[in-house]
Amino acid sequence: MNNKPLKGFRIMDVTNVLSGPFCGYQLGLLGAEVIKVEAPDGDLARQLGANAHWNNERMGVSFLAQNAGKRSIAINLKTDDGKQIFKDLLKSSHAVIENFRPGVMDRLGLGFEECRAIKDPIIYCAISGFGQEGPLKDNPAYDQIIQGMSGVMDITGDTTTPPYRVGYPIADTVGGLTAALAVAAALHQKMSQYIDVSMLESVLTTMGWAVANLLMNQVEPTRVGNENVTSAPSGAFETQDGLINIAANQDRQWDQLLKVLNTPTLKNNPLYQSRELRKTNRHQLKLDIEAILTTQPTAIWLDRLNS
Repeated sequence: MNNKPLKGFRIMDVTNVLSGPFCGYQLGLLGAEVIKVEAPDGDLARQLGANAHWNNERMGVSFLAQNAGKRSIAINLKTDDGKQIFKDLLKSSHAVIENFRPGVMDRLGLGFEECRAIKDPIIYCAISGFGQEGPLKDNPAYDQIIQGMSGVMDITGDTTTPPYRVGYPIADTVGGLTAALAVAAALHQKMSQYIDVSMLESVLTTMGWAVANLLMNQVEPTRVGNENVTSAPSGAFETQDGLINIAANQDRQWDQLLKVLNTPTLKNNPLYQSRELRKTNRHQLKLDIEAILTTQPTAIWLDRLNS
């Protein structure tokens, strides 16, 4: 039985690649009926993924991961017939999501005002790199670009490396999640709304810890690798045969870690007697902990730490 919160709502998903499709996918998981509207040559993501055969069949894994559970229709929105099909579907829909460059849907005659004239109320969500207004609105925006401009890359890596890109498309994903949250909230207000989602602004809202320290305390964020800038020990530590993640962010967790490591040297070291001291001396602390961890394989430490 479908008793999900968006049961009964129909979404027209006129999006491509990741940010928009991920938004539609989340709305589908919440119970909405999502209709994927593609150009005749299909979403680019159909050709993306590790399986070359599936890519050639236009069913790439990257496409499947963001579009499972959706209905699908191919429409040429540049033709009069295609526009009419879109408008007919719109009459029974509750929301439209799109991630074209600003102005594209307006030029097609399918922007917010045109949609509202056909179906009112309607939720219209436009996802773009930099928003629908402002000096950057027409700039091309890929995940890589947003990661760089937001500062995500500047705080990823360590002091010996250049800025690193996060290992998955975090800007596209966060942009899609932001849009899904906004659309879900708007659907329950039962009034026409235009939602402008900027991927750049969406990512910035997730960087509160780093940005707040800069704005309020004038402390520049730094690259600390696998460390946690707010506490120590926290990060990836070498064992006898690999790496293990440890996060002892609180004093009681530090005490528990000391019991597992079973060494008075760490417990009595004056450099580690408080949370702030452990942060200040994090590099030496890491070396001291690894001197113990490298005496046993990872599996042994995992068993002890999780017991």
